Amino acid sequence: MFPRLAWYLPGPHHEVFQHLEKVRNYIEQEAKQRLSHLDINSPQDYIEAFLVRMLEQEHKPDSEFHFDNLVSSIWNLFSAGTETTSSTLRHGLLLMLKYPHVQERIQKEIDEVVGSSRSPSVQDRQNMPYTDAVIHEVQRSMDLAPTSVPHKTMRDTEFKGYFLPEGTMVLTLLSSVLSDPKLWKNPDAFDPENFLDENGSFKKNDAFLAFGLGKRVCLGEGLARVELFLLFSSLLQRFTFRATQPPEEIDTSPACCSFGRLPRTYSCYAQLRE
Repeated sequence: MFPRLAWYLPGPHHEVFQHLEKVRNYIEQEAKQRLSHLDINSPQDYIEAFLVRMLEQEHKPDSEFHFDNLVSSIWNLFSAGTETTSSTLRHGLLLMLKYPHVQERIQKEIDEVVGSSRSPSVQDRQNMPYTDAVIHEVQRSMDLAPTSVPHKTMRDTEFKGYFLPEGTMVLTLLSSVLSDPKLWKNPDAFDPENFLDENGSFKKNDAFLAFGLGKRVCLGEGLARVELFLLFSSLLQRFTFRATQPPEEIDTSPACCSFGRLPRTYSCYAQLRE
């Protein structure tokens, strides 16, 4: 909330600043290396595409394509994309250890729809309502980003009797919706039935706001949905995950709760399916 103040306060958080600086230096080195042998007619990745546009607009003083923005954009892709997806998958597998009957039902659906001769595809999701429901419930129950990211009011706004002047920073508490007992059958437990109707078909719930809402919804929502389905279903297609302790002793509460909820680290067995 107050990053400048944090620099002057003693504590272990300074190690975080050191790690962040290492990451930034690594990104800068990668960008400079690509710039040294850049083919402007055939960019090979996001960094090179950004560098091409940066060179095209280097004479425009108000251009947003400059080196600082390049580093920040790459950092955002990893911190807001890679980390969130990997954390969700890690928590999802932990829940499979906790609830092996859920894992078995997913694998039964995978066997019926996909089989073992090919990998799952995006098109399979519409024929795999239970798997889709489980992934949604993993996200809902995990509540990965309880406050989303900071927003601000674009004009004077009144909300539930409170006056919010234009420019006020607003942190939306997504948890208040994701755990509302008026909107979910069993909000305090892991229950895929929250996303299934009486016929076993996938049921959309407008209260599912894991990615936010409106114009400022998560930019990576579409990509994250695809990644989570393909990776999660592919893992359960090939492996059965077993716990190293009795399921009832597994703690699925987050290891850390602040602006994000980080899942616990754990050990498990991955048995190759025949």
